[in-house]
Amino acid sequence: MTNEKYLLWCEKATEDNDLIEELKAIKGDEEKISEAFYKDLEFGTGGLRGVIGTGTNRMNIYTVGKATQGIAEYVLSQNSSPSVAIAYDSRIKSDVFAKRAASILAANGVHVYIYSELMPTPMLSFAVRELKCDAGIVITASHNPAKYNGYKAYGPDGCQLCLEAAEYVLSIMDKVDIFDGVKNTDYDKAVSDGMIEYIDGGVIEAYLSKVEEQRVSKTLDVSDLKVIYTPLHGSGNKPVRVILKKIGIDTVTVVPEQEKPDGNFPTAPYPNPEIRQAFECALKLADEIKPDLLLATDPDCDRVGIAAPVNGDYRLFTGNEVGALLLYYILKIKKESSSLPEGAIAIKTIVTTELAQKIADDFGIELISVLTGFKFIGEQIAILEEKGEENKFLFGFEESYGYLAGSYVRDKDAVVASMLICEMAAYYKSIGKTLYEALIELYDKYGCYVCSQVSFTCEGQSGMQRISDIMKDLRYNERKDIYGMPVAKISDYEASLTSVIESGEKKNIDLPKSNVIGFELNDGSSIIVRPSGTEPKIKMYLSAVGVNEASAKLRLSELESAGTKLLGF
Repeated sequence: MTNEKYLLWCEKATEDNDLIEELKAIKGDEEKISEAFYKDLEFGTGGLRGVIGTGTNRMNIYTVGKATQGIAEYVLSQNSSPSVAIAYDSRIKSDVFAKRAASILAANGVHVYIYSELMPTPMLSFAVRELKCDAGIVITASHNPAKYNGYKAYGPDGCQLCLEAAEYVLSIMDKVDIFDGVKNTDYDKAVSDGMIEYIDGGVIEAYLSKVEEQRVSKTLDVSDLKVIYTPLHGSGNKPVRVILKKIGIDTVTVVPEQEKPDGNFPTAPYPNPEIRQAFECALKLADEIKPDLLLATDPDCDRVGIAAPVNGDYRLFTGNEVGALLLYYILKIKKESSSLPEGAIAIKTIVTTELAQKIADDFGIELISVLTGFKFIGEQIAILEEKGEENKFLFGFEESYGYLAGSYVRDKDAVVASMLICEMAAYYKSIGKTLYEALIELYDKYGCYVCSQVSFTCEGQSGMQRISDIMKDLRYNERKDIYGMPVAKISDYEASLTSVIESGEKKNIDLPKSNVIGFELNDGSSIIVRPSGTEPKIKMYLSAVGVNEASAKLRLSELESAGTKLLGF
């Protein structure tokens, strides 16, 4: 079957020279042919993501075309005169895929609004809402290595496609011939005909104004803050620098080696602001600049990582730490200024630090926990908006460095997060404290919560099967302890049940079903396991609680060792 597909592609995949050359190169290589053709690249609520290259299991103009034909038919089923917004980042072929999607939509009679240059993912979410589009598409693979690209699809609310919409798109894709069933037209002709329209500067300015509105303290002088910023060769370079300047931060040094867009990511092979390697160029520059803060946004600028001075060095902060600090800062300043709304709400994901719950309880606000994925945070904001209560939403975050304040978009936003982090750092500097000292004060006040994530890569067909086998083992072989650590509760989010080990009591989980298993231990520590929705990985989320940072880190190390054995790695 894979060889038949390969031969068909050799005959019909004639529009991209890179694909033609790759098809020639893999001739006779059964393993490479199998990996490229053994399945179709999966389309779900996160869209598509895969290695760039030839084949049905790869990101290329044909797989992008098939998905876009599905999107076109979906929006036409909802509206006789629909429109779709498109954005793209700096990745290899992102502009090519974006233009291909635009051409296909135009050929189907769908009006297209497209940014004329690379833009962050949150600016796509904003454009969908601002221009009242029926859907949106952004071409990006977020923080994956250079060989990957992806295709995220958004609904009319600016949130990633809901399950029902994704299933509709997939049902269309299943019927569409990848070569002969996709309508297409010339891009330049569609522009001249008015079917494809470039998004003007007014939308960009409106977005930046909405970001600036999210400042917590409008009177705080932030001009004394020294910042080093790296966009990691991605789309954050312009908007992040503009917003920092707008709020009065003039001393921003951009890492020169990582300033310009480059989908090969020559200085950051894994352009992920969660890891120290992505900060190496910034850290070298810090020896000279001596900044108060280092910022790094990922290529599509929806996530941001930071480093700040501690004892003469620079410490990277985790997503949980930054999220907890921001939540506390926002609540503290709003309470002091009597601007904390009645019935205020914050939102986090189930794999995000429970320190957030302690902070929320202390300030008397509601904290909602949702499934992993920022779209679930977006859905909660939409529910508030439907009731006219979106002003109650203060802040949402997830452990994977995604943050949002305000309801102007429905996705994580590293532009607003960068602004708020800088404001927070300037505030603590103004009272003689570092961000690390502020973090330790949180731990002293609420308990020391230390978290980490461990991912195990399982590529290819065999890798998918291994991930499936691991989840089945965790789900159907109940454990009362994990290598000597007693288990208090097991939460199976696919069965929507929590089992209390000591009493045998079963409790319902009021969330959509999801392939996630959580183990809560007797001391309040936890291990949560889930397959990645966008990468060939199985992820393990660890949370340890201690009386201080040292004891919590020791417990975290024990959890990591036990969890790794539990998963069989």
